[in-house]
Amino acid sequence: GRCFPKRPKHMLIVEAKLDGEQLATDPVEHTDQPEFATELAWELDRKALHQHRLQRTPIKLQCFALDPVSSAKENIGYIVLDLRAAQEKKQTPKWYPLLSNKYPKFKPEIQVGVALETDSKALVDDFKAKEAPPREGKVITLFPGLDPKSIVPVLNEEEGYHQIGPPEYCRDHFVLSVTIAFATQLEQLVPSNMKLPDRQPEFFFYYSLLGNDVTNEPFTDLINPNFEPERASVRIRSTVEVLHVYLCAQSKLQIHLCCGDHSLGSTEVPLSGLLKKGNVEIDQHPVAIEGPFVLVPPNRAKQKLPQLPLDLAPTVGVSVILQRESLTIQPCIPLNAATEPRQPQEKVLSPVSGKTESLQQRSQTVPSQADQCSSKEDVATESEVESLKFEKGTKPRKRADSGPVAISQPNPVGVSSSSEPVSAQKIVIPAASHHFCFSIDLRSIRGLEVGFPINCILRYSYPFFGSAAPIMTSPPVEVRKNMEVFLPKSYCAFDFATMPHQLQETFFRLPLLVELWHKDKTAKDLLLGVARLQLSNVLASEKTRFLGGNGEQCWRQTCNETVSVTAPQGSGSRIAELSYAITLEDYGLVKVQEVMVSDSSQDVGAGQQRHVPHTQPRCAPEDHPEPRETLEYKAALELEMWKEMQEDIFENQLKKKEMVHMQALAEEWKKRDREREALVKKKVAEYNVLEEQLQKTLRDLDKRERQLFSAESELQRVKKELQAEHERNLQVLQDSVRRAREECAHQLELERSKIKQLEEDKVRLHQQLYEAENKHKTLEKEFQQYKEQQSSKPEIQLQSEINLLTLEKV
Repeated sequence: GRCFPKRPKHMLIVEAKLDGEQLATDPVEHTDQPEFATELAWELDRKALHQHRLQRTPIKLQCFALDPVSSAKENIGYIVLDLRAAQEKKQTPKWYPLLSNKYPKFKPEIQVGVALETDSKALVDDFKAKEAPPREGKVITLFPGLDPKSIVPVLNEEEGYHQIGPPEYCRDHFVLSVTIAFATQLEQLVPSNMKLPDRQPEFFFYYSLLGNDVTNEPFTDLINPNFEPERASVRIRSTVEVLHVYLCAQSKLQIHLCCGDHSLGSTEVPLSGLLKKGNVEIDQHPVAIEGPFVLVPPNRAKQKLPQLPLDLAPTVGVSVILQRESLTIQPCIPLNAATEPRQPQEKVLSPVSGKTESLQQRSQTVPSQADQCSSKEDVATESEVESLKFEKGTKPRKRADSGPVAISQPNPVGVSSSSEPVSAQKIVIPAASHHFCFSIDLRSIRGLEVGFPINCILRYSYPFFGSAAPIMTSPPVEVRKNMEVFLPKSYCAFDFATMPHQLQETFFRLPLLVELWHKDKTAKDLLLGVARLQLSNVLASEKTRFLGGNGEQCWRQTCNETVSVTAPQGSGSRIAELSYAITLEDYGLVKVQEVMVSDSSQDVGAGQQRHVPHTQPRCAPEDHPEPRETLEYKAALELEMWKEMQEDIFENQLKKKEMVHMQALAEEWKKRDREREALVKKKVAEYNVLEEQLQKTLRDLDKRERQLFSAESELQRVKKELQAEHERNLQVLQDSVRRAREECAHQLELERSKIKQLEEDKVRLHQQLYEAENKHKTLEKEFQQYKEQQSSKPEIQLQSEINLLTLEKV
């Protein structure tokens, strides 16, 4: 580490947590450059590693300052590492700054290296371990005959807790709390081809806690989810050892983001690391698992959804706290960087029904500046338990001094006032307030689209006029289809004092809602529809001048319109048409600073009480008055000054209205811009992933094409070589055959010539033999003759014998 402050009496320790398993370094001295020199390792197989990488499971390192005397640990910061950054090859360690640093003047950093190592002591594949978890031995030793798989929570409805383990041994009380704090990037869970409901969809988080289904308050904006943090708690009666075994068996808490009956995504919060075996930490303070968890769409592999970057991944902030019931609850809520800390709404699971009961009202929300300018009301908050006392009443509200003040309580003809009489009170009115009289005449109902005749009454209320009591027409009139009915006793006038710009803002902001009721003699009254009367239309009508009761200049504006009465269920279907006339009279500035509010309990025929302006005293005219002292000149001067003042007021109103509209447009534009930016980011991320996939596919296709081209070239080469070899072999074979044929022909010729020579030799030998025979015969004849001749001569005979022998020898 580096850039740490020096604290001589403290030690530094780093705790690392992955998938609920927590490891810690040895304590080192709290110096400016501490040396941890510690390796923390977790063992897991490749399948689990791949699953953690898909779920982007973080590695959280928390740095604590440890006091050896009191054994107190002070959290001074944390580091979050990405498991996907770990590689099997060794990488250079990096410096990571501590987040949520508790030393403002220093910037501590820790050098951390993350790597994957193949375990050389891996088990043989054919070895299969038996089901004998060593962690369960302690429970079996403590409670003989208890099967760890049989540990299930049993609901005790009378005392309101869940029993886990044998009741005679497990008597310690605990509280398990789950808090949904925030959510981000939820729009990434909705595919582009998914169709949401036509109406405004509602989204909520759902999880099951000890068999109890828990949902938070629904929200409608998926891009900017805004919901109050809610904490659901259950009471547990057990022991630390049994609870540890039960949490290890449960292992994970599944949280789903739902839209109706469909789950858009889910995440799993590991519970196995919440309580360690033999851990006494829970006796001192609550143990917790908190942080952002990535929501994964269902069936990601089947849907072939692309992986999103880490900054665009949908996340939900979850905090799971387990503590003894005697300890004070210290909610530990993981907050996003852009989320303001808010007090979570407490929900305690009811042991009777299994549903959540709200015990603590949400924290009082601060209204925006626009709401403060428009409403000028301080909303009094109260808990839901206290609101049960006023189930049929209204919540107390405190009106600001600048709101409208009724000069007389309106009481329409034919409608009796049900409010109790109050004593007269003085109300201070600002000097710039005007005296207004607003009258409304609901004239007729026509174009009824209901299939049955109705007994029609109209009902409305507008607290801005100074009366929150509802105004109703009387008596009910029967309205049938395709007919127009005029309403009796439907005229009502309101006298009040307010600022002109506030009147305009209220008329533009709040329409008058007129309810159409069917009054049935035998059944309950039925609300058929609601008509929205835009009161700002009267401000756009032409002004006409008239003289008031004391001769002052007054202005009147009248508007006659027809609006549709639509169904209240939200379908927007038209029920009927309402014709009405509204009139606004401006009697000018209120000259009386204190106005007595009259008693609101008046008789039916009492009529309307009008504002009586204060008459200013005038001096008696002289015989020869000055021209500038005449009443006519003063009236004209006052009229011109009033005109200039009205122009200034009107210009200021226009400027304020323009500013309000521009601010509203800017806010709406910013909101739309943020939504479009989020959608564009989502689309860009999807397109980037698709582009990467396409690039990879193109690279694979190119590679495959090159391989095919090389294989085809090799095939053509081999084919050519085989063809050439075949031709070569064929030529050799043909040459061999030709040579063999030539040799055979030559041998045949030789044999024939030999035969011919032999035949010629045979003939020649036969000729020689014939000649020899002839010669032999001739010689025999001659020898016979010679023998006969030489028979008488011995020497001649001997010589002839010698010659004969020589001839025979030859």
